Amino acid sequence: MNWKIELYKKLNGDIPVLEYILSLPPKHRAKIEIEIDILEKHGINLIYPSVLKLKGSRYKGLWEMRIKFSNNISRIIYFLYKENIFILLHAFSKKSYSTPKKELNIARDRMNEYLKREV
Repeated sequence: MNWKIELYKKLNGDIPVLEYILSLPPKHRAKIEIEIDILEKHGINLIYPSVLKLKGSRYKGLWEMRIKFSNNISRIIYFLYKENIFILLHAFSKKSYSTPKKELNIARDRMNEYLKREV
C-alpha cells in the first residue's frame, strides 16, 4: 500500500509541523525528514521505538513519532486519516520522560478540528 503524509494546516494558513522543522538546524531537520520518509514508506508497519501509540481514551487514534538526534529529542504527533493518509499534527522538542499533557492536548484538539473540517 502507498502511504501519504499530509501536514495539518491551521485555519489561518500556518503549518505548525513545517514551522517546527524549519526552525531546527539543518542536520536535525534532515533526520526528521528521513523519519517522515520512513513513515511514508512503511506506514502502520512501523513499531516501537520509531513510533508509539498514545495511551488513554482522550488520545485515541494518536501516534507519536520519536526522533532522536544527538542530545535532542523531537516528537511528531499524528493520526491515520482515511485508509492511507497520515496527518502530522504537532511537533515539539521533548525535555522530560513523559510527553507533556499540554503537547498531547494540542495534537488532540488539532485532530478533532481537522476531522470536523473534513466532514
